[in-house]
Amino acid sequence: MARRNTSIIDDLFGIAAMLPWWVGSTLAVVAYVVLHRYASADVPTNVSPGQVGQMVFGQMTKVLAFYGQFIIPLLLLAGAAASFFGRRKREGLVRDAGGDRSGATLRALSWKDFELLVGEAFRMRGFSVVETGGGGYDGGIDLQLKKGSEVFLVQCKQWRAYKVSVNVVRELFGVMASQGATGGFVVTSGTFSADARSFVEGKNIELIDGSALQGMIERVSCAQPEMMSVRGVSNRAEPHLQTTALVMEPTCPRCGSAMAKRIAKQGSKAGGAFWGCTAFPKCRGVRAIE
Repeated sequence: MARRNTSIIDDLFGIAAMLPWWVGSTLAVVAYVVLHRYASADVPTNVSPGQVGQMVFGQMTKVLAFYGQFIIPLLLLAGAAASFFGRRKREGLVRDAGGDRSGATLRALSWKDFELLVGEAFRMRGFSVVETGGGGYDGGIDLQLKKGSEVFLVQCKQWRAYKVSVNVVRELFGVMASQGATGGFVVTSGTFSADARSFVEGKNIELIDGSALQGMIERVSCAQPEMMSVRGVSNRAEPHLQTTALVMEPTCPRCGSAMAKRIAKQGSKAGGAFWGCTAFPKCRGVRAIE
């Protein structure tokens, strides 16, 4: 899907839709206050010949501010509403897919809802998620994930009838190299070919098929209430003990599995401790111990 040219109206709405709804609402209020100030400002009409250009500019600014004080806040509020209902839809997709262990709900999703579901699952694992929409200059990347200084790229393939081929994985690997990404994921509701699985060996690419995605969704769905319960007991006697337990046993940034302390046996960090994925060698996700 190629990217299309967008207007400033589309851009304002899109920016607000990507932000948390309360941020977009706040920006709408700030925009109204600032623009209303310019719209209400007095512009002198009796000026010297050398100041005519400045007067014309002031009048134009006032006219633009007059209309902008209504249009821009409305666009931002519309984007905030889209953000609010979009987040509820994403959470509903995760809840529905996580509650159906048969995988039927996952397989019945449209390609767009499939991308939303995958993005929300990664977001619930602690990633910052940008939905790029695929196609265009980004090489078909559907999601861009960020965690700290690391960037991961995701291709979503809502393919149920046939296996994802090695060509799709090669394409992702090329885009990762061109963009300097830390790693990448190819996520499908179906399966991968043997060539695709062989290609990713030794590369920082994770292939997540339908069954693995179902497991990831179930894990993040179960983890979310636990996180909420920890926040809910913040006023109890020793809430820091529960928070520390979550920090000391992190989940894998690649597949979401539990992690265990390991000792590096070779390389420049030999003898040093780090968090390693318990699914090794299938998954080679690591975290530094802070």
